[in-house]
Amino acid sequence: MRTATIKRDTKETQIQATLKIEGKGKYDISTGIRFFDHMLELFTKHGGFDLTLKANGDLDVDQHHTVEDVGIVLGQLFAKALGDRKGINRAGYFVLPMDETLCVVAVDMGGRPALVYKDLVRTRLVGDLQTELVHDFFDGFVTHAGANVHCKILYGRSNHHKIEAIFKCFARAMRYATSTDARMKEQLPSTKGLL
Repeated sequence: MRTATIKRDTKETQIQATLKIEGKGKYDISTGIRFFDHMLELFTKHGGFDLTLKANGDLDVDQHHTVEDVGIVLGQLFAKALGDRKGINRAGYFVLPMDETLCVVAVDMGGRPALVYKDLVRTRLVGDLQTELVHDFFDGFVTHAGANVHCKILYGRSNHHKIEAIFKCFARAMRYATSTDARMKEQLPSTKGLL
């Protein structure tokens, strides 16, 4: 089983988290931002991962440190749990309808960080989450996971649906990218011989 535990303590946030890639969609998540918790729960369930994550951040200052640092920790968890990345599919994508909204996410766990993110969200808040911080979450993730993530809302009306579609779609793309292929179990998914 590919698992990882990370503890990250800074002057701004204290985060402890455990990930199991071959999970059953079980979660125990608390960040102090309820809508963000819900998005991470969706990610866990739709990815088929198990995730326990507790974050205490300086929410009296702003949500930024908490949201970005959770992205960092989630990226670190995947990097650690994937180890040398032998046998993984490496890349995955998903197209997901969420009622009137359509989202596409493509992921490459090839070791190089890059993010292209277009969410079309037009409100400052969805629930209690500052919507501009979703970009910062993914930026933290790609940098520490060594991943390319391209995420785009093609169209939609509801800002809630747009963000929800992103997390569900990201989960499904990650589920495939991190899954293993028995035929390639001793090989790195690269002609370079190094990720």
